[in-house]
Amino acid sequence: MRTGLIYDTAYLNHNTGGHPESSNRVAFTYDILGKAGLLERLVSISPRQAKRDEVALVHSQEYIERVKAFSERGGGNFGNDVVGSQETYVTALLAAGGTLSAVDAVLEKQVGCAFAMVRPPGHHAMPNLGMGFCFFNNVSIAARYAIKKYGLSKILIIDWDEHHGNGTEHIFYNDPSVLYFSVHRNWSYPATGHADKAGEGSGLGYNINVPLPRRSGDADYEHVFRRILQPVALEYLPELVILSAGFDAHAKDPIGEMNLSTFGFMKLAEIVCEIASSCCGGALVSVLEGGYNQSALAESVLGVLHIMDAWDADKTSLYGQEKPVKVSVSGVNQVSKIHGKYWKL
Repeated sequence: MRTGLIYDTAYLNHNTGGHPESSNRVAFTYDILGKAGLLERLVSISPRQAKRDEVALVHSQEYIERVKAFSERGGGNFGNDVVGSQETYVTALLAAGGTLSAVDAVLEKQVGCAFAMVRPPGHHAMPNLGMGFCFFNNVSIAARYAIKKYGLSKILIIDWDEHHGNGTEHIFYNDPSVLYFSVHRNWSYPATGHADKAGEGSGLGYNINVPLPRRSGDADYEHVFRRILQPVALEYLPELVILSAGFDAHAKDPIGEMNLSTFGFMKLAEIVCEIASSCCGGALVSVLEGGYNQSALAESVLGVLHIMDAWDADKTSLYGQEKPVKVSVSGVNQVSKIHGKYWKL
């Protein structure tokens, strides 16, 4: 089946001024996808605005009203490194709704998988707090929506953004219906995501953090995915895979401090596609998070979409590069020791 792309020029309406999370990120990326001829191969899916009760699957009504009132006042500084404009509330609803459009298209088998190229991003957003460029937690809303509408009981959220998705972790920390896996730079914003944070109550073991040292590269990330993510995913057997696809771990990113290459992101996408193919018939929804070097972001999205669209378990195979550095291996071994109590690692 073909790959869907969710995008709309309305995502440019969320005006952040000179902030790194600018409309140019997605406008430039979409232009590059067109010049590369990829748009002709993809199924264009129009986003819709999320309904308020859908956003309320994750966020409190009071917080939703606060975001709405902020936009009605003309925007400005929302606090906690979040800025916006008069159009922010509507655009944030469209970002969440675009992600729901992707879920519908995949689970109703209109497409095999989908990439939601939306903004503002979402994985830092808490139920009652916007932070780190994020207003509504798009992937968390999508997971709760899939559980409610389609009766799913096991969803895997993979987060490879350079920053830990503290909002997503918080939302599902005691919920075994969502397995949250995050690989991120150790002590990067917001200084959460420690390896020993494994969930609580019935969610114990369903929150996996793999913090990596500064300047970790392709081989380090691939080692994490092969050593921790893949065996856990194949044991968990999710019914849907959702990817928080941030690209600020790219070596050229001005904010992130990692060394992933475009090839590295493609290799990670290949592993994610392997997991989705093995566990849930390829049901994969990728959702844009960070990435602040326009060229690196566009190249990486192009590469990941190429992998998703051309995915064939019998044909697709990118080869890894050098061995992971020892400090990364040590950190992965620590995570393996922590989660070996819950999974076959």
